Amino acid sequence: MKQLLFLLLPLSIFAQSFMLSNIPLPKTYIQNLDPYECDEICMQEYLDKGLIFSFLAHANKKLDNITQNETRVLFTSIFNLGSLHNGAMVKIAMLLPYKKIGKYAASTTNATFAYMMTKSHPFMLKSYKIENESKEEIQKALTNIYDDGFEYVIAPLTKEGMQNIVDLNLPLNIYFPTIHKRDVDTISPNLFFGAIDYNIQSNLLLKESLSPLVIFSDKSDTGKKLSSYQKEEYLNPTPDDKEQDSDINSSSFFGDAISAFSGEEEEELEITPVVEKEVITYFLSRKTTNLEPYLKENEKIMNGSFLLNTPIIKSGMIMSQLTLYDVNASNILSTQINYDPLLLSMTQYIDRKEMVIANSITQHNNVLIEANALLSNDIIYNWINYTTTIGVDYFYSLITNEDRIYTTKIVDNQMLYETELLKPSRSKFINYVKR
Repeated sequence: MKQLLFLLLPLSIFAQSFMLSNIPLPKTYIQNLDPYECDEICMQEYLDKGLIFSFLAHANKKLDNITQNETRVLFTSIFNLGSLHNGAMVKIAMLLPYKKIGKYAASTTNATFAYMMTKSHPFMLKSYKIENESKEEIQKALTNIYDDGFEYVIAPLTKEGMQNIVDLNLPLNIYFPTIHKRDVDTISPNLFFGAIDYNIQSNLLLKESLSPLVIFSDKSDTGKKLSSYQKEEYLNPTPDDKEQDSDINSSSFFGDAISAFSGEEEEELEITPVVEKEVITYFLSRKTTNLEPYLKENEKIMNGSFLLNTPIIKSGMIMSQLTLYDVNASNILSTQINYDPLLLSMTQYIDRKEMVIANSITQHNNVLIEANALLSNDIIYNWINYTTTIGVDYFYSLITNEDRIYTTKIVDNQMLYETELLKPSRSKFINYVKR
């Protein structure tokens, strides 16, 4: 697969530029000159020997072998083989506030492009850049999108931009991969939401916690709201048979700004004793690196569960100091924010061996993973790229009437993801099994 990377360089440049050429890519046709039939074993031999075009000459339709069929689909998209549908063009627009979402402007566009290039329909993907998320700027961009004939829009916005779109009430189908519907009051049938649910993740983690529950967060609005939700849920758990109904907008880490955790300078300490449970909450500034005042010989936190609402670098620092000061944590809990392979390389196993992480990126498609990898894009660990792909898949199904690749449920216009608990082992994330 690596030897084909040079073929994808033009595509990578194209994807980063966000400019679409009106010159169609040339189609490739492979003529089968083999007079003999080629079964599954035969085609596997072609693949093992690197005879890709001999394989493709025989793989002119869907294969029963799942792995071989995924390879067929990937190479068909890479070489733009002459198998495109003659149906209507699939048109999707990207609404991108570059200054607010930074690198996600490129990565969400790449995720969308990677998905489209693996499909058989011709497509048009166009990016619309906005300087900010003001109502005027968004209305101008969406008007241009509508005038250009687009009906489906992927919009990785923050809460501010999303709310302005709700207020505009325009006749476009818009998907927000960064926003959970709990964060907005709308009944519009044309607005769709894809962010993962951190409340559900927190609920699963809290079931694994022991008192005292020690919560580390930063002082951003999101950190405060998520910590507040976790504290309340731990002390007064919602019955399993009742639907979550909270006005705390902690379902995604975007909130009011793209940065998940950034805060003030002071630290705060809050201790809330309850009959049999105790919650201790620390709010840390970005500059805080020494946790000795909080951890060393602190009997109140000994043998407790530690819940980290902090980005991965800060989390690694906390975990190493828990070991340094012999806190004897019962376990260390974290939501999606620390589901990152960097955790495996930047922390010692002794520091993370009792860690449990909630993860909602549970469905994987090898073709899309490879297509994204060729564009230096990640949909395995990056939840925003993943939720973007889920939304593009949903829109593609609506446009073409083809089956969706992902089986993620959508209820009341919100994607509902399955959530699992994982442990970071010595070299990978593995399923968590309660002892």
